[in-house]
Amino acid sequence: MVQLDDLDRAILRILKEDARLTISEIAERLNRPESTIHFRIKKLQEKGIIDRYTIVLGKDLQPKALAVVYIQAETPIIEDFLERYILHIMKTLSLLPNVLAVARSGRDGVIALIGEESQEKLNRFVDETIKVLPTLKRVEVLPITDITKGNGIVGFLVGV
Repeated sequence: MVQLDDLDRAILRILKEDARLTISEIAERLNRPESTIHFRIKKLQEKGIIDRYTIVLGKDLQPKALAVVYIQAETPIIEDFLERYILHIMKTLSLLPNVLAVARSGRDGVIALIGEESQEKLNRFVDETIKVLPTLKRVEVLPITDITKGNGIVGFLVGV
C-alpha cells in the first residue's frame, strides 16, 4: 500500500476538483514552493497514483435515468461454457453506448450501470436488449434515484 502524506492528499484533492490548475496555482493555494508541488506531482505520477488527467462531462450530456442491472447466467450443462458465456455477456454489454460500466460479480453474475434519457427508455433497453439474452437465470433492475457521493462518476463514464 502506498503511503501518502498530508501534502500529497491536498494536491490530489485540488487536482480532483480541477485538474486544469497550473503548478503555480496549486502552489499558491497550498502556500508551498512551485518546485515542491512539481516534484510531488511527478512522484505521484511515477508511483501510478496519478494515472491520467481527464474530464467529467456536464449535466447536459449525462443520462437522466440510471440503473444498476444485475444479470445472473444460468449454469450450462457443461460448466466450462459458463466462463465463456459470462465474458461474452460482458463484452456485448461493453459495446453498447448507454452501458456506462460493466463488472463481473461472482462466478455467474454481471453488473452493468445503464444510463438513458428517461426511465421509460431505460426500461425498454433492459427489456429489449438484456432480458432477451439466452439462458439467464435472473435480471434485476435497481433504479438509481439520487446519488449522495460520487455523482461525477456518471459524467466520467458517459461516452460522447
